Amino acid sequence: MKALLVTGMEGAQHCAAALNGILGIEFELATGRRAAIAALKHNEYITVVVDQALADSDPVGADHIWELTGLAIPLQVNFALSGAERVAREIRTAISRRERERALAHLAAAMAIETELKSTVAGLLLHSQLALAERDIPAPLAEKLKTMVELAGSLRQRLTAPQPQI
Repeated sequence: MKALLVTGMEGAQHCAAALNGILGIEFELATGRRAAIAALKHNEYITVVVDQALADSDPVGADHIWELTGLAIPLQVNFALSGAERVAREIRTAISRRERERALAHLAAAMAIETELKSTVAGLLLHSQLALAERDIPAPLAEKLKTMVELAGSLRQRLTAPQPQI
């Protein structure tokens, strides 16, 4: 897991090393817009931390950096006011927030798929039961419809059964 630290401040290497020690994340250092853009084009990062002084002095460049962050968590920090501990807390909070959002998105997607499956199985079960109730259907077709009813019923039971918590 790597992060990009974009700052031109003196002692940035020490800050990156301190953040690495606190968070256990390897920090790459970009001393300006061009270096940050080059790094973002060639690597993926969990977060991109931009010094507010750099963003304020080059807003167009900062916007370009933000556009290239991709899936990385973008953070803007005032290094003049924030020590490594505070920056680490902000990074940790942002990563936790991203993980919660991702978990909620997965849960919502799983629930949507489950609802769709239940609806489809209910439709299959209903229509196969209706077809089976018709008069004068050939015996081979009736056997196939009975099998469909059994399979759809079995699948419906599995979908409605409580799922074990992981």
